[in-house]
Amino acid sequence: MRRTFLSTPPLSNWLAPKRGHNQKNRKGRPRVRTGGSTKGTTVVWGDYGLRMRDHDRRISAKQLQIGAETIRKRLRGQRYRLYTRVCANTGVYTSGNEVRMGKGKGSFDYWAARVAVSRILFELKGDLHEQIVRDAFRLAGNKLPGLYEFVKKGDPPVMGITKVEAGTTLEEVQRPRLKLPMDVTAGRIPATTPP
Repeated sequence: MRRTFLSTPPLSNWLAPKRGHNQKNRKGRPRVRTGGSTKGTTVVWGDYGLRMRDHDRRISAKQLQIGAETIRKRLRGQRYRLYTRVCANTGVYTSGNEVRMGKGKGSFDYWAARVAVSRILFELKGDLHEQIVRDAFRLAGNKLPGLYEFVKKGDPPVMGITKVEAGTTLEEVQRPRLKLPMDVTAGRIPATTPP
């Protein structure tokens, strides 16, 4: 039933892109950001977040939906807002079992999201106790593939897998490693015979 007095547009399905698919996507892999970008690694809209910890993955729309439903189920009756920071916009194509080689890429199977390492998947805002939110994100992380960590607003951003703490700057992380002189590096190696 549609309400005539509703001023907001109807919610679109965040588990599939608006445009549909008109050409087959390549598999692709999200790369580890090493050029100084910390985009998508901090909590922006909410107070708490769920961040991928191990390495990049392709997460299907069904798995994202199950993760969001798990959080909603744990927080049932509470006042909160859940933000999803990833979108399933990559089509996955498969051909059936026991199909011979060749004859094309296959037919469309499902939508998936390429999630890079240290990306925030979900954010949550509301007047909730931190332990309850931790438990909800723990349950969602158990349902999703990969390892996840709980982050709060104000936690340091991550570049690749390196946390940019308060003392470090992006310039320090980006700079190449110093080449030490040979006598310094040789001095670190323990001698086999005592002097």
